[in-house]
Amino acid sequence: MCIIFTVWKPRIICGSVSRENQKQCLSGSFPATESPDYPGLSALPRNCNMLTGLSHLVPMVEIGRLLLAHYPSFSITILIATLPSDTASTATYIASIAATTPSISFYHLPTVSFSNPSGFPALFFEFITLNNNNLRQTLESMSQTSSIKAFIIDFFCNTSFEISANLNIPTYYLCTSGANGLAMFFYLPTIDRHITKSLKDDLNMHIHVPGTPSIAASDMPLALLDRRTEVYQYFIDTGNQMARSSGIIINTFESLEPRAIKAISEGFCVPDAPTPPIFCIGPLVLNSNRAGGGGDEHDCLGWLNMQPSRSVVFLSFW
Repeated sequence: MCIIFTVWKPRIICGSVSRENQKQCLSGSFPATESPDYPGLSALPRNCNMLTGLSHLVPMVEIGRLLLAHYPSFSITILIATLPSDTASTATYIASIAATTPSISFYHLPTVSFSNPSGFPALFFEFITLNNNNLRQTLESMSQTSSIKAFIIDFFCNTSFEISANLNIPTYYLCTSGANGLAMFFYLPTIDRHITKSLKDDLNMHIHVPGTPSIAASDMPLALLDRRTEVYQYFIDTGNQMARSSGIIINTFESLEPRAIKAISEGFCVPDAPTPPIFCIGPLVLNSNRAGGGGDEHDCLGWLNMQPSRSVVFLSFW
């Protein structure tokens, strides 16, 4: 029996958005410039290196490890779509997993031509769409020799949903940003129907999502501010597809986000259709040894070990 994961492995995220007065991102310091389209918001330069493939690959591997702990007879195959400009940024990590966990294997989809990408983050959705033919062929081939029990994707791989659904493979989404983020995703199609103007036209408007605090339009992701853009539709489509999936796997636990989990489970975030089951499996934490970083303890763990018992709250975001 086999479970298939699909992730994409970018070399560069070609832009990001910071809020007012943000002067740096986690990978280093960058001068912020005001966005001409949305006054009051600042944007980082479009050529900054921010994230590599580990940010998408590691969560999938950790989910695989968790499944194998409960179902050791399963095998896990992780399909990786790689941008043509990518380097071996994750090679060490993949090699370490392959050596220590033989039930997890990696398969790189053939490289596709990607000559005229859109801006961030639309290019991610477009890149995965270009891989759909390769994905279909791979899944069909694997189905001939294995019984595929599940196909797990992250939201950037949303267009892969139709491929697996047409092959009658149960498809699940992995949501690494917690239940509050999932509630927003589920509710996006409802927001789209009820708010007919672009959010950028009234940045002081507050968005109300069941189970979560209200959010000012100015604090919404930049991709959702202009309903006329292609990337806006990608996010709406993802919200619709998630609601049609076999289930959502979330890196959270019920006592951390009880309001959001309750609202999702009771159907308030998908008011016009059944809500798929959600599986709270967090917190998943990457061991530095598994990341290929050696056995040295990180400074923050040294600090944590010196704190009184039960005195620290830990929040994890992938």
